[in-house]
Amino acid sequence: MSVQTPIATEVSPVISDPTVIPNGSGAAAILSAGIGSFAVALFAIAADKSAFVKDLLAFYKPTGALSGETTVAILLWLAAWAILNWRWRMRNVSLRGVNLIALVLLGLSLLLTFPPVSDLF
Repeated sequence: MSVQTPIATEVSPVISDPTVIPNGSGAAAILSAGIGSFAVALFAIAADKSAFVKDLLAFYKPTGALSGETTVAILLWLAAWAILNWRWRMRNVSLRGVNLIALVLLGLSLLLTFPPVSDLF
């Protein structure tokens, strides 16, 4: 029986072999995409349910809160990508775990933007 460890402990030490290409930057891009898509769904629900958040996220009045929802989610996506890339750029990361988490976040974001589901909140 094997014991699975969290992603943070599956990161291998810095690669010193020049023939091995680290996958950390790619893993950072994949995971940050899942984080960004999930952020869009959360901001959409928050703006839909709260007048304060809706007004706060209305950066451009003709589009309403959508302008703020997407802008803040893009900033969050870029920040997550930069931080994860900085931490993982020279390492090999478990792509299985990263892909699974990213797909779960993407699935949740799609589910949460579906009106019958988002209306439950």
